[in-house]
Amino acid sequence: MRNTYLTFGAPKLSEESIAEVVDSLRSGWIGTGPKVARFEDLFRDYTGADHAIAVNSCTAALHLSLVALGIGPGDEVITTPMTFAATANAIVHAGAKPVFVDCDRDTQLIDPALIEGAITARTRAIVPVHLAGRMCDMRAIGAIAARHDLRVVEDAAHSLESFQRLARHAPMSDAACFSFYVTKNITTGEGGMVITQSSAVADRIKTLALHGMTRDAWQRFSDAGYRHYEVTEPGFKYNMMDIQAAIGIHQFDHAEIWLERRNEIWSRYVDGLQSLPVGLPAADDCTTRHSRHLFTLMIDQRTSGIDRDSFIARMHALNIGTGVHYRGVHLQPYYRETFGYRPDDFPNASWISDRTVSLPLSPHLSDDEVDDVIAAVTSALTT
Repeated sequence: MRNTYLTFGAPKLSEESIAEVVDSLRSGWIGTGPKVARFEDLFRDYTGADHAIAVNSCTAALHLSLVALGIGPGDEVITTPMTFAATANAIVHAGAKPVFVDCDRDTQLIDPALIEGAITARTRAIVPVHLAGRMCDMRAIGAIAARHDLRVVEDAAHSLESFQRLARHAPMSDAACFSFYVTKNITTGEGGMVITQSSAVADRIKTLALHGMTRDAWQRFSDAGYRHYEVTEPGFKYNMMDIQAAIGIHQFDHAEIWLERRNEIWSRYVDGLQSLPVGLPAADDCTTRHSRHLFTLMIDQRTSGIDRDSFIARMHALNIGTGVHYRGVHLQPYYRETFGYRPDDFPNASWISDRTVSLPLSPHLSDDEVDDVIAAVTSALTT
């Protein structure tokens, strides 16, 4: 057993990032300002998108995208139950009804073959979720959306690196939304981003993100002089701050290096765990780029000799932190009670919910720490 606890999802922050935050504090400009604009520019450059709008969470990004696309009360939005609750919550916040479609058991991604069977006269959009760093089949989903005149908003909270220079595939979607939560591959502590190829959608999101105002604080209070604003609609308070953007700015310098390190850790896990009675992640799809956000095991009591929650407890006792991504949204009380969803409605998502567990995958892990994780998994399965 390790002498110290290995935290799941600890971020890797450089001295450059720390210095950038200190610079923001000393400048006195810690709200939305020039560093947010710089962060947006870096994100556009990295993804190749025409427009990037920084906000305070991926939840906000999803909500704003749906509202900007005209999704509202009476509408239905198709998504997957195998995701974090924020995906479905954003649909509810927009006033629409989330309609779940089961996922593929191996990839854990929404099954395109099931989507058309869930489309009704009220369906207005599809929200595919790129889970754990693996991208959905956007060609199939885009084709379905085109046939039925539906909007597509991608939940790409786990898949930043998959979009490097690939955002030109965006004609298959109206917007893609990203997270910079503390466990993400690039972090600002809390934060999110929307990319889109549509100027109209980008402009609406910018207005909605800050109270419905026509000018943000940087435009009003910068050294260019004060400018009056107008509120054109009742918006939200979803803006990112400079002090958050400062954390993330220099991480783009390391994004590809960190991905390479996560690839190395991924390979070490596969080599070290493949002989054990656990399910490993599905093989990569050669047509897309995996972002290596989560390395998930399937702990099936019939083959592993232990249930998932007992496995997590044993890992904790061995000083290794783990995560669960996720218990399906259809299993959560609000969605069961409000929409009447049952476990049997989505058997693959329910099966995964009972078995999935995520191992540490941060690029700051040393080879010795990776070996500690492998040894702990082996011990937890054989104790």
